[in-house]
Amino acid sequence: MEYTSEVAAQSPSPKSSNSSSSPPPPPPPSTSVVISPCAACKILRRRCADKCVLAPYFPPTEPTKFTIAHRVFGASNIIKFLQGNFQELPESQRADAVSSMVYEASARIRDPVYGCTGAICQLQKQVNELQAQLAKAQAEVVNMQLQQANLVALLCMEVAQSPQQNPHQPINDFLSNSPQSYHSNPSFLDDNNLGSSWEPLWT
Repeated sequence: MEYTSEVAAQSPSPKSSNSSSSPPPPPPPSTSVVISPCAACKILRRRCADKCVLAPYFPPTEPTKFTIAHRVFGASNIIKFLQGNFQELPESQRADAVSSMVYEASARIRDPVYGCTGAICQLQKQVNELQAQLAKAQAEVVNMQLQQANLVALLCMEVAQSPQQNPHQPINDFLSNSPQSYHSNPSFLDDNNLGSSWEPLWT
């Protein structure tokens, strides 16, 4: 009896064994968001900080943009330029400055001698040619307008110089000439002539 009572006293209750053997509840999942590094930091193989100067202008979806600029200007010069070490650059104009740097770098890669100057000269040449064509077209339009004005003036002069004919003039001439023809040829209405003219019809 004593042995059984000691065993019963030493054995834990089922509730206490279940509570002590249950694992602790898992911690809540972390809500940390993994942000992709910008294209500049990815190409330079460095950690992209939260306030990276290059991130707003070189997104991860446009790696070629930074590759072209980095090939000509270098990463350090681009960072210094954006930070305003070379000259004070307002933040509102930085995006345009980056686009200009990328355009100039791509032009320098295509034409290592002249760079963007050659592209500007070519565009200026096209502008001059188009302006010359426009001036020629405008001169032709003015010439056609002058020819049309001269033609209208000639027509007006001819109409003013020509005599105005009465539409009833031919009838008046016929009526005025008919008595003369009767007096000059009185046998035209003679009875004999009329009879001779109608005689074949009755025979």
